[in-house]
Amino acid sequence: MRDVIVDCAVYREGRRTDCAADFSQALQAARAEGHSFLWLGLYEPTADEFTLASSEFALHPLAVEDALKAHQRPKLEVYDDSLFMVLKPVTYDIEADTVTSSEVMVFVGDAFVVTVRHGEASPLGVVRHRLEEHPEILRHGPGAVLYAVSDAVVDHYIEVAAELQADLEELEAEVFAPMRGRDVRNTAAEIYSFKREVLEFRRATGPLAEPMARLQNPGVPFIHDHARPFFRDVGDHLIRANESVEGLDRLLSDILAAHLAQMGVRQNDDMRKISAWAALAAVPTMIAGVYGMNFAFMPELRWHLGYPAVLVLMALLEVGLYRLFKHRGWL
Repeated sequence: MRDVIVDCAVYREGRRTDCAADFSQALQAARAEGHSFLWLGLYEPTADEFTLASSEFALHPLAVEDALKAHQRPKLEVYDDSLFMVLKPVTYDIEADTVTSSEVMVFVGDAFVVTVRHGEASPLGVVRHRLEEHPEILRHGPGAVLYAVSDAVVDHYIEVAAELQADLEELEAEVFAPMRGRDVRNTAAEIYSFKREVLEFRRATGPLAEPMARLQNPGVPFIHDHARPFFRDVGDHLIRANESVEGLDRLLSDILAAHLAQMGVRQNDDMRKISAWAALAAVPTMIAGVYGMNFAFMPELRWHLGYPAVLVLMALLEVGLYRLFKHRGWL
């Protein structure tokens, strides 16, 4: 079990005290003292490793199953002895242009908080350190930890949305740049790839709206009434993040439509140019074909100036057609 424990501490009046070797005794002491709670942090435990914690904290088996399997949507479940909340922190690799999500499961009870982390993107270490610097927040109990974790995750959503917006502006400039020297197939693939990353981001932010709305309302156990305005603030930030994601998705759809329209216009221009050059080639071909039929009786066959006159006629027709197509923008 110690292999998966990232951190374990008891907070008395907001002050940290390291856990004893047996966190079961620490939990009993925290419950007996009052104004104390245990915070146990785990990283990707197996079913056997999580058995002791789930039995000591009386965690619901359905929540335990979700915490072990991961790959859950953000949600909030209320059980008799605890709350269970799933959050999906995200990171954005600017170099690779990829959005990666991980998962944080938070169990909140009367005198304990159990956090289970899956993946690398996690704010838990930073959140714990920040809370320990502000014991006045930790005095509010396990609900303060849930608020701090939610706040850190949602605030990072806004940062990732800003980074995606900056990259989207670069992509937009690339799409509307001149077509010279640019592979349109790579641009289309880049737009689709970016849209998939935004979709991954949306899977983390969208489903979290309903749990945040529930935490703002009375009736949720283990959440003090004084904490609800703080969850309301987190909910406002989440709305901003969701609006940013919606805007990114709409802009990407518009950019893709504009790119496809550009490709259609470019193909039409190419067809007009091909048709114009074909017409320029057809006129002398037709005249030469007529005079190459070797009929015995044809006009101007025995005229000394017939050959240069036909060449001049071809040249005049070619110049006239070229100027006509150029004037109409076909060439």
